[in-house]
Amino acid sequence: MNYLEFEKPLADIEGKAEELRAMARSNPGMDIAKEAEALDRKADAALRDLYKNLTAWQKCQVARHPDRPHCQDYIEALFSEFTSLAGDRAFADDHAVIGGVARFNDQPVMLIGHEKGNDTKSRIQRNFGMARPEGYRKAIRLMDMADRFRLPVITLIDTAGAYPGKGAEERGQAEAIARSTEKCLTIGVPLISIVIGEGGSGGAVAFASANRVAMLEHSIYSVISPEGCASILWKDAEKMREAAEALRLTAQDLQKLGIIDRIVKEPVGGAQRAPKETIEAVGKAIEAMLGELSGKKPEALIRDRRQKFLEMGSKGLAA
Repeated sequence: MNYLEFEKPLADIEGKAEELRAMARSNPGMDIAKEAEALDRKADAALRDLYKNLTAWQKCQVARHPDRPHCQDYIEALFSEFTSLAGDRAFADDHAVIGGVARFNDQPVMLIGHEKGNDTKSRIQRNFGMARPEGYRKAIRLMDMADRFRLPVITLIDTAGAYPGKGAEERGQAEAIARSTEKCLTIGVPLISIVIGEGGSGGAVAFASANRVAMLEHSIYSVISPEGCASILWKDAEKMREAAEALRLTAQDLQKLGIIDRIVKEPVGGAQRAPKETIEAVGKAIEAMLGELSGKKPEALIRDRRQKFLEMGSKGLAA
């Protein structure tokens, strides 16, 4: 288990419980069951207490936890007959973006998501989930295909932001993000987005300009990272805690502002402690949101989606 900075007290308790169990395994005559159970109860209470009132910065840490289930995990657990579709038909395939046709509850859908990778090799291959222009152009191609064949589009968001490298900028990063956002707003099929970890900047909006936007309870969604915001406003990245509070990037804040429609509850301790339970909760949310949009005509879906985003500013000011 990888412990976060604020989980140190919990790490100490769980570490002691594991030490006792290790001693019992090496010496079967030892009776430490009661002591270990007492530590387990103490750890459970500490975990619940820690996660009862997380700060915005602590939620950032949880959202970035390396053990949280990633896009590939959701695909394998919730979707069947997934067929990956690669390339933007212009430059290359972007491994930070996974896309393809699949079945969800036996319904054909188009699936698009960011994939960060789960070890050093895969993280480098996936560019840590930061898409280049060809990733957004691949998404545009897949959304066009979904619109043509009347397939609902489901996007899974988990990115620190679009890749800011020189080559990406030379190949039209800003234009690709803008056109992907525009495509989201113009397709005549249901579009559902779930922020499963980080929803960073335009890199997230390009996939999340949807009819329904949901977030996992401890995920984040913001125009810039707290560190980036602190560097710009205070010239000091160490003020990221203040920036995280000011950005109002938590699922709870964003639901109040009308930016998102639904919060998907996570197990106590975050998605990383019970991935299977989290994935099942996301599956139920997808099913519910698809049900809400079922039977709506293309014109109504486009109109409602556009209106939803046009009204966001006024809702935010009112809050």
